[in-house]
Amino acid sequence: MEPFVIHPATAPLVPILVSVPHCGTAFPAELKDQYRPDLIEAPDDTDWFVNKLYDFAPSLGITMITAVYSRWVIDLNRDPQDKPLYTDGRIITGLCPTTIFLGEPLYKDQRKEVAAEETERRLQTYFWPYHNALQKQLQELKATFGKVLLWDCHSIRQYVPTIYKEKFPDLILGDADGAAAAPALIERAYKQLGSAKYSVSHNFPFKGGYITRNNGKPLENQHALQLEMSKIKYMDDTERSYHDERAGEMRTLLKSTLTALADYLQPKKGT
Repeated sequence: MEPFVIHPATAPLVPILVSVPHCGTAFPAELKDQYRPDLIEAPDDTDWFVNKLYDFAPSLGITMITAVYSRWVIDLNRDPQDKPLYTDGRIITGLCPTTIFLGEPLYKDQRKEVAAEETERRLQTYFWPYHNALQKQLQELKATFGKVLLWDCHSIRQYVPTIYKEKFPDLILGDADGAAAAPALIERAYKQLGSAKYSVSHNFPFKGGYITRNNGKPLENQHALQLEMSKIKYMDDTERSYHDERAGEMRTLLKSTLTALADYLQPKKGT
């Protein structure tokens, strides 16, 4: 099974690629028995339903790529050399996690790390195929339009005290402190996200993971933005089930934001 799914645009193409790297819930047969079964029945660090939340994207002319396997197999938004994304003391799980966000062991044998050979195997089998497919889509869009935006989609529980002591903002726009996208594009995204009822933060406490930092090259007309959102804004109060009304309101904002960014990247003739 491929570790990703490409969802092609169903309307005239626009220069945006949506990436959802943490929606996967599958575990490969050769690894499944190594994990604690009580945890992998519903892997809690999953960005639950984010692929469903954005399933309108193809109808706007936006190609979407989504992950199949759980981030507990290998995290597609971590540096392939496992360099830490942040150095401020927060607990951030690594490339091949051995604990959940709250520090609980993932594996039956309570291992502290995944062996180097196994990490390399997972990189080749699961990590690089996703990133190679992502690169292919970006290159094709850039070849067609001369510019492209990668919109990387994430969600998180409203409280994760090992990462941040306070409640997370509703929406967090990340651009690697301005390095991953042009200022005007960042401003357009931030303004549009702030047009609704949600609290919006910029580069705090997240500024974009490996996908944003690696693919944002604004001087080459390749931009990348990460949007992290609080799960309670589209899920129920337990943050376990999809909430149609909350999700519908969020989808309205996401549609208007991506439409505004597409209009900026590809102005209509005569405007």
